[in-house]
Amino acid sequence: MIAVLMGGNSAERAVSLNSGEAVYQALKNQNIECFKFDWQGDNLDKLWSQSFDKAFIVLHGRGGEDGTIQQQLEQRNIAYTGTNSTSSEQCMNKATTKAIWAQHDLPLASSVLANKGEPTPIHDLPLPWAVKPILEGSSIGISKVTYARELDKALALAWQYDDQALIEQWIEGEEYTVSILGEKTLPVIQIIADHGFYDYESKYHSDETQYLCPCDLPNTLEQQLQSIALNAFNIMGAKTWGRVDFILDKDQKPYLLEINTVPGMTSHSLVPMAAKAIGLSFDELVLTILND
Repeated sequence: MIAVLMGGNSAERAVSLNSGEAVYQALKNQNIECFKFDWQGDNLDKLWSQSFDKAFIVLHGRGGEDGTIQQQLEQRNIAYTGTNSTSSEQCMNKATTKAIWAQHDLPLASSVLANKGEPTPIHDLPLPWAVKPILEGSSIGISKVTYARELDKALALAWQYDDQALIEQWIEGEEYTVSILGEKTLPVIQIIADHGFYDYESKYHSDETQYLCPCDLPNTLEQQLQSIALNAFNIMGAKTWGRVDFILDKDQKPYLLEINTVPGMTSHSLVPMAAKAIGLSFDELVLTILND
């Protein structure tokens, strides 16, 4: 019996419910015994009262992607999909991820960490900046700061989600993402947002955002992104599946953005799109993740 864990109480709850429903249907299509469990942050007792052999985690954001649910399952010796609790926690934290990647000389934009209630660090980053809460996904709480006077407003938005924010040099360029399945990378996808910034609206609601797979990159550059992505994924201790996002600047120099250890599995999602490009159906993708 498989428990499909979905929902959660993070800012990405709605997306998780959609992802979970899709995974549940894929399992049912393959006659795999399963049930949906909508975790609401305080109802785990209901989960433990049910009998199941493995959890398929489709919880995005806090609680599901930061090691919390993984730790609960580990304590009960229950198998689950994806990355373990320790690595999940590190991958969820943008500042921690960047620090680990920096130790391995991976390509990163310059950044500083700002703490709520403390003076903003003196920085000589060239404008514009990206201001990001360190523990949110799906571009939630992110602002583009073009003028220094806009920083306080951007930090105020970030503080709504976290007590720490990353102030990062904004790299103008094109966004690409590399999905990883097992120990292999899938074809690179180029993302062309409908209004220049791949934010929450562009990701989940807009029908104008374009996804190019195959992308427009030369083979050598696509292979370079895949190599960096797999290295970044393995360095973080991630497992089974995930997604690594990049920006390529005007000189086609890559910069790592972030890693996702429980990527979306909705109709707008990128891992299913990349899997389809190699002939792997959604049902087959779900089965591959489950059986890894």
